[in-house]
Formats: sequence, C-alpha cells, structure tokens
Amino acid sequence: MVFSSMVFLWCFLPIVLFIYYIIDTKYKNGFLLFASLLFYFWGEPSYIIVLCSSIVFNYCLSIWMDKYDGKTRKLILALTLIGNLCLLGYFKYFNFLIEALNMIAGKQAFVFKHVALPIGISFYTFQSISYIIDLYYKKIKLQKNFVKLALYISLFPQLVAGPIVKYKDIEQQLDKREEKAEKFAEGIRRFILGLGKKVIIANTLAIAADKAFQANPTEISAPLAWAGIICYTLQIYYDFSGYSDMAIGLGKMFGFDFMENFNIPYISQSIREYWRRWHISLSTWFKEYVYIPLGGNRKGNIRTYVNLWIVFLLTGIWHGAGFTFILWGAFHGFFIIIERLFLGKIIENNKLKFFNHFYCLFVIVTGFVIFRSNSLPDALNYFKAMFIGNSEVVYSFGECVNIHTWISFVLGIICCGFFNEFKNNLLSKLKTKINDNIINIAAVFGYIFIFIWCLLKLISGTYNPFIYFRF
Repeated sequence: MVFSSMVFLWCFLPIVLFIYYIIDTKYKNGFLLFASLLFYFWGEPSYIIVLCSSIVFNYCLSIWMDKYDGKTRKLILALTLIGNLCLLGYFKYFNFLIEALNMIAGKQAFVFKHVALPIGISFYTFQSISYIIDLYYKKIKLQKNFVKLALYISLFPQLVAGPIVKYKDIEQQLDKREEKAEKFAEGIRRFILGLGKKVIIANTLAIAADKAFQANPTEISAPLAWAGIICYTLQIYYDFSGYSDMAIGLGKMFGFDFMENFNIPYISQSIREYWRRWHISLSTWFKEYVYIPLGGNRKGNIRTYVNLWIVFLLTGIWHGAGFTFILWGAFHGFFIIIERLFLGKIIENNKLKFFNHFYCLFVIVTGFVIFRSNSLPDALNYFKAMFIGNSEVVYSFGECVNIHTWISFVLGIICCGFFNEFKNNLLSKLKTKINDNIINIAAVFGYIFIFIWCLLKLISGTYNPFIYFRF
C-alpha cells in the first residue's frame, strides 16, 4: 500500500484516523502500531516477519545492554550493530556480493540466489541503529515499553521511505503529543502538496525519463538524452520530497512532528550546500553516526578527506547494491573534497552566482546519470549520447516528450525553488492589498483543486511506485 493509492486515500487512512480519534488516549499507541503493521503487511505480507524480528531483536538487546557498563556494554552494542547490518546486508547486498566475488574470481564461482528486498528495510534498520547507539552513549533512556519502541521503528507514515527519524527526536511524542485542529489542518495541507508533487509532476516526468533510460543509450539522440536526465532529476526530487511531505503531513495528523527532509536543494550553489538541503535525515544520520565517530574534521585535513570519502561511499552503498551507486557516492564525495580543498573559496568569492548554480546543477544532473543507469557501460554510453551524440539514432526527442511532459516540466521548474523569491514577494504584495480571509479561501480552493486533479490522474491509471521504495 502506498500513499498515492485509492485504497490508502479512501479506505485505510480515513478508517485509521476515525478510530484513532475516538479511542481512549491510552490505547492510541497500540492502535497505531497495529495500523502500521497492517500497512506494511498489505504491501509486503511475506516480509512482515523480517520487520517484527528486527523490532524484537532490538528491543531485547537494548534491555540487555542497558544492564551493563564497560566492555560488556560495548560487546552487546557490537552484537546489536552486527545483527542489524547482517539483516540489511543479506536482503540488500547478498547478490551484489556474489556478483563482486565472481568478478574477482573471473568465473561463476558462486551461485546467485533470489533474495527480494523488503520495502523500507534501509530506513527502519537505520532508525533501530540510531536508537541503540544513542542508548549506548546514554543520550536517551531505555524504552521498556515494547509497544512504544515497536511504534517508533514501524510508524507507517515514515516506515517505508523516511524521513529517517531519530528516537531522541520523538521520544517525548511517544508518551504525549499535541493533537490540535490547527496541526491536523496543517497536516492535510502538507499531505495534499506532497500528493500533488508525486502524482501531477513526478509520475508524468517519469514516463519521459523511463523511455530515455530504458532505450539502448547508443541509439538515443542528444536532445532526448538531455531531456531524459533533466526529467529524471526533477522526477526524483518531486517523487521523494513528495513522499516526505506526505509522511510529515500524516505525522501531524496523528500529533507527531518529523524533521524536514528537503529544503529546495536545486537552488544550491555548491555540492556541500546541496547535501545540507537534500535528503537531510540521511545526511545528518551519516554525519552523527559515521562521520563524527570516525573523527570528523578533528584529526587533520587528510583524515577529514578520508572520513568524507567513507561517508559518501556508504551513502552510495545505502542507496543500492550496484557499482553505479558506489560510483555515484564516490562522485559526490570527490566534489565535496575538492570544495574543501580550494573550490569552495572560489565559489564563495565568485560574484557571478549564476555560475555557481550552473556548476552545482551540472554536477547533480551528471551524477544522476550514473545513479539512474543500469550499469557502468550504460552510464558511459549515456554520457556519450549527451555530449557527443550517436551516429545512428533510433529514439528521438519527439517520440518521448509530449505536451503533458512539458506541462509537468514547467511546473517542476517553477516549484523547485528558482522562483522562490518572486513567489514570496508576490505573496507579500497580495497580503497588503487583499483581505486575509479571501487569501485563505483561495488557498482552500487551491488545495481542493490539487487533490481533485490528483484523484483524476490516479483514476485514469497514471501511477507508479515511489523511487525510494527500492532503496
């Protein structure tokens, strides 16, 4: 079950909200846990056991670890981390490991085994790890209540695609949270905006992007190659940020406050700034639980660069089991390092900010070619199509891009932050000339219009899964 489905919008969510708000407060966490497990079971019935096993494993070992100090506490921490990483590693990286070993051996020395990837395993595993590490360092108190810990790990709004929520950020909310009409209304507005991002923009752009990348990269024209990767760059932002908006909105409907996961990243002027704005929950997780424990920037420049390289390699690996993801992580790590070395000062002192934006977007877009391609040879051929062109073109720009693509493309450009200052100035002027009640009524009709537009597109069958479900 996904948020942009008719079953969720018309059955699951209304029923869960209705029951949640009529039952006694002391039963709400238990009911939300049941609803979250049902939500996961609906889409992944065979892997509900994996999720439940992860919850029980972390609950039991956290209680065990909390009884000890010193070496015993550290040993239990190590066992817990190994257990979580082995679970993630088996389901996500087993076949990739077999492929790598066969490449090293130069033959099929090891046999592939079909291991399906449970949806959301990267997200709920990272949440469990953050809880265990914070508990080890005594930054949080042990959660003895099984239902509350299980709810933290499996809460359905952010279960399958984030944002990654740290236990310390919602520890108090598990006990008591603010449930007000204003917050509920804000949650509805945020959910509708996220739904619009996904259904109206991301799904439409996905059609052109998929056609470009599913074709043989040696047979596509240069305009199509550029159109495909630009569409994908917008698609992945609106797909993932749309899901995050819906998750944050749903959280508010149930009284939770989750951290923001995106902050208009495509207006960035450097790759360092980009990673402060893109997938914020993941980048802050790696900073807090990997970069700083490795020494951060406290042990000299060389060690800092090594730590950064490790973090971005892990970021690539986290996104998927493939050499393209590893290379994509290393690609971004390279630019992070050279910006620390010298490029950052050039960017900072450059008065022509347009060139800074162009540099950053160029790195982001070319990086996504590696990220989206099925293999490294495909990525190289796609780059060739973009920058050199192919002599024999089978798939042209006009065959893959239509009026719907153009509409979503224009909407995507307008809404991704480039016109943010213009929008804010326009709203400020409107507020001085138009009554607030009129603006509020217009906003309500705007949200209703977006919601109806989304429903019409969903009814017509223009739907595809969220990109980050497979990560």
